[in-house]
Amino acid sequence: MKANKHTQVKSKSQKWKDVRGKRCRPLITPSDLNSSPVVVRMVKEHQVAKKKKRLKKKAKPVSEPKLTPPKSECKKTHPQTNGSSSLSQDAEAEDVQDWKEYSQSILRNGMETSGDVEDIRMSRLEGEALHHCAQRDDRQNHAVLVLQKHQTLCFRGKCILTCLYGRVEVMGFTIEEGQKSYPLFSPASHCPLTIRAMETSHDVRDHRTDTSLILQEYLTPASRKKLLKKVTSTSSIILLEPMETPLTRFLSSFSHLGELFSPPASELMSAVLDTPLNGLGMIPLASNIEGLKISRSCKETLNSVVSACRGDIDGCAVVLVCGTKNVGKSTFIRNLINTALNHTAAVDYLEGDLGQTEFTPAGCLSLSTVTEPLLGPPFTHQNTPEHIIYFGQPSCESDMDRYLESLKSLFRQRPQSREMPIIINTMGWVKGFGLQLLVDIIRFLPVTHVVQLSHGGTTQCPALTPEYLRTAHGYQTHPPSQTALDEFTESHCPPRTYSHLSVQSEFQGVARQGTARHQRTNEHRELSLLAYLSQLQSPDPGPVRPLHSLTPYQVPYTAVALGVIHCEVAPTHALYAANASLVGLCCLAEKVASRGGPVLLSQAPVCPCVGFGACPVSSDSVLIRASPV
Repeated sequence: MKANKHTQVKSKSQKWKDVRGKRCRPLITPSDLNSSPVVVRMVKEHQVAKKKKRLKKKAKPVSEPKLTPPKSECKKTHPQTNGSSSLSQDAEAEDVQDWKEYSQSILRNGMETSGDVEDIRMSRLEGEALHHCAQRDDRQNHAVLVLQKHQTLCFRGKCILTCLYGRVEVMGFTIEEGQKSYPLFSPASHCPLTIRAMETSHDVRDHRTDTSLILQEYLTPASRKKLLKKVTSTSSIILLEPMETPLTRFLSSFSHLGELFSPPASELMSAVLDTPLNGLGMIPLASNIEGLKISRSCKETLNSVVSACRGDIDGCAVVLVCGTKNVGKSTFIRNLINTALNHTAAVDYLEGDLGQTEFTPAGCLSLSTVTEPLLGPPFTHQNTPEHIIYFGQPSCESDMDRYLESLKSLFRQRPQSREMPIIINTMGWVKGFGLQLLVDIIRFLPVTHVVQLSHGGTTQCPALTPEYLRTAHGYQTHPPSQTALDEFTESHCPPRTYSHLSVQSEFQGVARQGTARHQRTNEHRELSLLAYLSQLQSPDPGPVRPLHSLTPYQVPYTAVALGVIHCEVAPTHALYAANASLVGLCCLAEKVASRGGPVLLSQAPVCPCVGFGACPVSSDSVLIRASPV
C-alpha cells in the first residue's frame, strides 16, 4: 500500500510538472518577432489554444454589447484610451453609475459630449473578436476591419488606414469615409496608437446595401459575406494596408533600429499575433496595455482651446503650451493640432523647444503651417518648415538672449493678416531662468491662451496667470511692462489679458523619462535626425543608399562663413572643428569680406537656416552633402 501511494503521489507530481511545462512558454525577445520560425511557432500554439476554446465555448458577439445590472463585486478593468476603461475578457458586469459619470466627459469629434450610457461603452478589439470582425485578402495584401461604435484597436507597427464607411478617430483627428488614406505610425519609442470608431448616422434601411457595394472591391464573396454579418447602421469599416516608405527603409537599415516598430519587451506577451492583420505590419495589443490616456482636465482644455481656434474669440488664437519635462506637452500639442484640423484648414506652429523638436532635427527654432494630421511621433513627420533658425544646441542656457531674439524674429515672419490659430511649444525648463524666459515669452507675444501642464500634487512651476505676470520678473522684462512687442501694438492690438488653463497629466509614467530601448530623449533626437536624412533616399522601392555615396556640393572657401556655436575654438582650429561635422546651412543678411579663406564668425547670428549637411573639408574648398530643402 505504501509503495502504491508513493507511486501515485509521484505520478501526480510528474503530471503537474508536465502541465506547467506546457503552460510556460519560452521567453521571446523583440528580435524574434522578425524571425519567421518563431512567429510560426507562436501562431500555431495560439491557434491550438483558440481551437480548444472554441470547442468548449462559442465566441460572444462583439457588436451591440449589453449593459448588465451592477453586481456587488466588479471585475477589474484596465485603463484605456482617452481616459476610459475597457472590461477584461471575462468581465460580465460593470457599474452603470460609473458609465453615467464618465459620459459627461467624453468628447465627440473633439467638441461634443454624449450622455447615452449604451453609446459610450468602449471595448478593446482583441483576440477572438478580431477573427469575427476582420477579413483579409491575401491577393491584394490588405485587411478590412469592422468596428462597432466606440470600439477601439490599439496596436504597434505601421500601416495605411482608409475609412470605407462611417468614421474613426486617431490621436484626436477624425477620418471619415470619402477622405484620403492616412499613414499611421506606432513605434516602440512612444505610446501605442489607438483607432476608435465614432458615432455615425447612416440610414438603417440602406447600410447593408451600401457596405456590400463598398466591400466588393476589397474582399472575396465568401469573406464579404462573413463580414457583412457584423455590420450595423452605427458601424465603421476601415481598410488597413502595409506601408513601406523611404523613412522606414532607411531606419530599418540600422541594426539597432530593426525592432523599432515591434512591441517592446514589456508588451510581447500582450501582442496578439494570430489575427487577419498578421503580416500587414501592425500587431494588435491586448487590453492590459494602456494606450493614450487623456485626463478629464485635458479634455476640457482641448474643448476650450479648439472652440477658440474655430473663431469663437476676436482675432486669432495664440496658444502657448508649457510645463515641466516628461509631462506630455508634445503629445498634448499633437492632439490639439489634430483636433483643430477637424474644424480649420491649417494651424500655425511655433517651435520653442530646442531639445524635443516636432518637425526638424534638434537645436532648431521654427515656424510651420500644419495642414495634415500628426499621426505618429516627431520623427515620422519631419519636413521643411516655412522659417527655421539654427540655434545649434538642445538647450538655450548658454545664450538666452539669442533664444528670445530668435523666437521674436520667427513670430515677425508670420503675416499679420493671417487668421489661423498658432500654437507655441516651449521647453521643459520651468525653474530659475527657465521660468523667467516663460514670463518674457508671454509678455513679448500676443498670447490669448496659456495651457500649463502639471502632474501629481506637487507644484513644479507657479501658475502663469495674468495676475502672476503683473508682478513677475522675466529675464529681459520687469513689471510693469507692455504685453506685446511695440511692432505688434499698432496693428495687432493684442489683448492685455489671456485665459490660463491648467491640465493635470495622469498617464502612466508621467514625470519619468522612459528607460526602455528607443524611449530616451537622446534616442528621440537621433531618430529625428535620421528621419530628416532619410529624405535623401529615392521614393522608389530599392536598396538603401549610404550617405557617403551621395554626390556632394562643392563650395569655395571665399563663399563660406564659419562659426562654432557649442564651444570656443581658436581660429586656427575652426576647420578642424567643422570637418566631418553636422552643420546648419544658414544665410547671412550681409555679405562678408574674405581674404582667401573662410570668414570666421565671432558670435552666432540670428539668421534663416535652409537645411543641414555633413561637412568634409578639403584643401581648398568645403564639400557639403546636404539634405534637400
